[in-house]
Amino acid sequence: MNALLQKEIRLSSSVLTYFFIAAAVMTLFPGYPILCGVFFVTLGIFQSFQNAREANDIVYSALLPVAKTDVVKGKYLFSVMIEMFGFLIMALLTILRMTVLSDAQPYRQNALMNANLFFLGMALVIFGLFNLIFIGGFFKTAYKLSPFINYIIAAFLTIVAAEAVHHIPGLEALNAFGFDCFPLQISMLLGGFAIYILLTGVSYKTACARFEKIDL
Repeated sequence: MNALLQKEIRLSSSVLTYFFIAAAVMTLFPGYPILCGVFFVTLGIFQSFQNAREANDIVYSALLPVAKTDVVKGKYLFSVMIEMFGFLIMALLTILRMTVLSDAQPYRQNALMNANLFFLGMALVIFGLFNLIFIGGFFKTAYKLSPFINYIIAAFLTIVAAEAVHHIPGLEALNAFGFDCFPLQISMLLGGFAIYILLTGVSYKTACARFEKIDL
């Protein structure tokens, strides 16, 4: 499996995938819907799927002496790796905003989502949606990229909901600064992790079953 992951990194991936990891720096942007950075990281992964399709990578991988499920696993491992790189950058910058920059005026005057643990939890939810909707949908045919459109709709509906929820009376704590309301914030982060693992696991099992049925 390590060999398949190496193949994904060295042969199948697009250079744009690595470039778009830098979109995680949007976490520092005041007055901007910072969850869009998550979308751009997934857009980079999409570029690798597009690149692999044009190079007929799926057929090539299936011809290797490996199980068809290992081909799927390689794609998921690569995608999760990129997502976690992006998430790590977001987490480090969120900690910076929650500590050193917690009283900075541009952030205090920001009407949009703050970088806090709720933000990180929602970032994981969007990554999970990408894995479920796009990657799982891609392996219905192992060729069509159209599931990305469905993912775009789901991702931006999630972003709008996450940006709006703290304006609802009683839910202001979701947009807390620094370490205010920490028990609630940490529960949102852990909930995001749980959703990410669930969506990715369901997606992977579904994708394996779908790919086994495809006659390449």
